[in-house]
Amino acid sequence: MIELGQKIPAATLSQLTSEGMVQHDVIELFTGKKVVLFAVPGAFTPTCSEAHLPGYVVLADKLQAKGVDLIACVAVNDAFVMKAWGEVHNASELFMLGDGDASFTKALGLSMDTKGFGGVRSQRYAMVIEDGIVTQLNVEEAGEFEVSKAETVLAAL
Repeated sequence: MIELGQKIPAATLSQLTSEGMVQHDVIELFTGKKVVLFAVPGAFTPTCSEAHLPGYVVLADKLQAKGVDLIACVAVNDAFVMKAWGEVHNASELFMLGDGDASFTKALGLSMDTKGFGGVRSQRYAMVIEDGIVTQLNVEEAGEFEVSKAETVLAAL
């Protein structure tokens, strides 16, 4: 699993924007920026939709006031699902990134197999990345939702 002080691994994440599909090289996307990246097991799932994503939407301005340049949500879903999910939650301030093949999630060492429920998914986590280096990493225990909340990340900035 990725650790504090390590560089974010090379990967490509997809984002569907009003201009079309964008393939983001994460190293390029995160270089020179302070980024809050949080991951959910799946778009449109209960905790993710009722609390995790909405917390970041509500606190986006406060995170930005603490020097955060980019807030990104990633899930092992495609960019079409991530865009639709972001629209439902008015997440226009966030980058809604799809990791369709879980390659980024696996490279971080933060994948989990949910078997018949959904297959390979991401563990729930939040991290702060400064110029491509992980400076904060909060990984939830299975079934928990505390350390990756927007409120927890904001309090630690």
